[in-house]
Amino acid sequence: MSDLIVKSAVKDYLEDENVASDFYDALDERVAELLDDASRRAEENDRKTVQPRDL
Repeated sequence: MSDLIVKSAVKDYLEDENVASDFYDALDERVAELLDDASRRAEENDRKTVQPRDL
């Protein structure tokens, strides 16, 4: 699986927090799950366009 997140952007967003190296893998998996669910909902509604409401 490719990386869906940008590690430097996550680090910048969390500013003063330390980030464990395995956090990025867990976050990437969670994002993949969200995208899969959103895609499934769009398909269930006969759409090829994933929209914010699918989240």
